[in-house]
This record gives sequence, C-alpha cells and structure tokens, in this order.
Amino acid sequence: MTTFLKTLLNSRKTSALFPSCFNLSTRSLCAKPLKFEESNIDQNDLASVTTQDEELDKLYKTIEFECRSNDRAVLRSYTQFATMAANELGIQIGKCWSPRKAHHERYTLLRSIHVHKRCRVQYEVRTWFRFIHFHKLTGSTAETFLEYVQRNLPEGVALKVTKVLLENIPESVSSHVTSKIA
Repeated sequence: MTTFLKTLLNSRKTSALFPSCFNLSTRSLCAKPLKFEESNIDQNDLASVTTQDEELDKLYKTIEFECRSNDRAVLRSYTQFATMAANELGIQIGKCWSPRKAHHERYTLLRSIHVHKRCRVQYEVRTWFRFIHFHKLTGSTAETFLEYVQRNLPEGVALKVTKVLLENIPESVSSHVTSKIA
C-alpha cells in the first residue's frame, strides 16, 4: 500500500491535482501573496485590516504545566507527547521534573456497619505529579499549543496551566523611576 502511494505521489499525472505552491518532497505549503482588486475593497475594510495587524501579540515568559495522574506510566507518556509537540512547534522547553515519591492519601473505614470497631479497612490513593516549563512563547503559539495538548489529554490525567505574561512597565511607574534617577 505504501509503495502504491509513493508511486502515486511521484507520478506527473497527480502533480496537476496539487497547487503549484505545494512541495511534495518537503510536505510544506508555500504562502502565495493574495491579489486584491481595488474596486472590491472599501476604505473602511482596509482600515479595519490594518488595525488588526497593528495589535501586538502577547508574550509569555513561561508557561508551566502541572500534570497529575494515578498511573505513573500514562503520566510519563503524556509528558513525552507534550515535549515532542513543543519540539515540533519550536517551543523552548525548560525544566521537566517530577517528585520522587507520590502523594499518598489514606482513608480508614469500618468494615462492618454498626459494631466490631476493630475491623477496619484502609484505602490508599497515590497521585503522581509532573511539571514542565516552556519558555518565551507568543500568544498565538501558546493558544495553538495549549489547545492541541489539552485535546489530547488522556483519561485519568489532570492538567493545570500557569502562564506568566510579559508586559510593559506602566508610564506612571517608569516616569517616577526616571525622575528619581535624574
């Protein structure tokens, strides 16, 4: 089956089916510039397009993932998936670590309903944690990455995301600091 697909993609007859900007050897799409006719665009539409382009994208210093699960192997495979996805998107991966021991919660219950207080049963829940840090992300990249990672979250794994946003210093603070320095 794979040899059939390779011959089909390499044949000249099917190359006419794909647009000229589609490069089959590298499997990437080239961006073509869009041509607009002047009669179709209003001045208001042009102004709204330029204001949308002028909006700055958010910058995140770090994004921290805290993953929890009752199964250590599932948690490990999910963190490998998240780091592989980050590598494909070109995201800097920082520290990826987990505590050596799991968090234990023990519950003691009576085995019998009313009497026999000595007959007790203990139940234990172990929760494993993994932490992953991602550095220097733009807002659009972070949204795309988080949506992809959260959609592929396996059953039994909880994910908590903490973002640290970079912002400009407010003018009131920067003017106060420059006046004290001068």
